[in-house]
Amino acid sequence: QVQLIESGGGLVQAGDSLRLSCKASGRIFSSTFMAWFRQAPGKEREFVAGIRWGVGNTYYADSVKGRFTISRVQAENMVYLQMKSLIPEDTAVYYCALDRGGYSTMDSTYDSWGPGTQVTVSS
Repeated sequence: QVQLIESGGGLVQAGDSLRLSCKASGRIFSSTFMAWFRQAPGKEREFVAGIRWGVGNTYYADSVKGRFTISRVQAENMVYLQMKSLIPEDTAVYYCALDRGGYSTMDSTYDSWGPGTQVTVSS
C-alpha cells in the first residue's frame, strides 16, 4: 500500500501562487494515475488535476485549466501541483490520490489518499 503525504498548503491572497507537494512511499507502477482532488466546506470532493505516472500525460478540471499545473518527479516519487492566479473559490482541503487502475476523475476508484492540506485564498 502506497502512502501519500501532502505539504505546501497555507493562507494566501487572491492572485497569489502556491505549490503543493505530495510524497509517495512505496513502488509506483508506470500504469498508475496520480491526481489532486479538493473539497471545499459543504461541497463534494472534486477532481482538480491528474497525471499518468509513466508517460506524464496531464488532465485538468475546467475550473483550473490554465492556472494549475501538475507534474511529477519519478526518481523522487513526488507529485506537485503548481497553482497560480488563485481565487477565493480555490479555497479547500487538497488531497493527493493514487489510482492503480489508470486515468480516473472519480474519487471512488482511487486506492490511496493523503490526509490533505488546507489552502485558503482570501479576497
